[in-house]
Amino acid sequence: MALYKEQGIVLRTMNLGEADRIVTILTQGIGKVRAVAKGVRKTKSRFGARLEPFTHVDLLLYEGRELDIVTQADIISPFAQIRADYGRFVAGEMILEAAEKIIEERERNTRMFMLVLSALRRLCEPDADAPTVADAFLLRLTSLAGFSPSLTACAECGRTGERMRFSIQQGGTVCADCRMGATLTVAEETVPYLIDLMDRGTAEIAASDRVRREGSNIVRAYLEYHVNRPLRSWTHVPR
Repeated sequence: MALYKEQGIVLRTMNLGEADRIVTILTQGIGKVRAVAKGVRKTKSRFGARLEPFTHVDLLLYEGRELDIVTQADIISPFAQIRADYGRFVAGEMILEAAEKIIEERERNTRMFMLVLSALRRLCEPDADAPTVADAFLLRLTSLAGFSPSLTACAECGRTGERMRFSIQQGGTVCADCRMGATLTVAEETVPYLIDLMDRGTAEIAASDRVRREGSNIVRAYLEYHVNRPLRSWTHVPR
């Protein structure tokens, strides 16, 4: 078995046997990996709390046939602020869940790693609005995954300059001539709000609660449609 060193973010854990745990980690160099942390659930485990979700860690692992084996873990950042606040925690859970659903195993994507890391760092900032941080992450995640919604022109013909509706199936805003099937009527301010989230990773423009909720619903529905899986954490994020 080859020994290798990586840094990563713990996305998820699952108990294995009486004392072990399977850890899903998004690494910077080789993408998403699953590894066994042996004895991690024992009181005197050498890993302690170093392999909990959200934790940014330096790792030493052995490459296995199906699951790698964690031999050493050192914390780079525990992101304790996320665990200490319910709103930040559930928003962070949604970020980790979405990342795990999108990212393929052992498919290197440094930009995806940095997107997740940046979102967790933003959640820790004192002035962070947790739901907005999570929605911005989901929207930018669609871009890196290759199915970013069209927000500035019709997704079908490219026309601009008229009131658009939003089509989950057609890939974004659509004009009256191109829309097919069910489409969503959105407030005039919602699309600029989503553009702001996509471009800046935050909302620089003032947005009403209605616009924020509407934008969040669109982002969640759009992502779920394209990955064909629900985001369970989304319902727990305060809006």
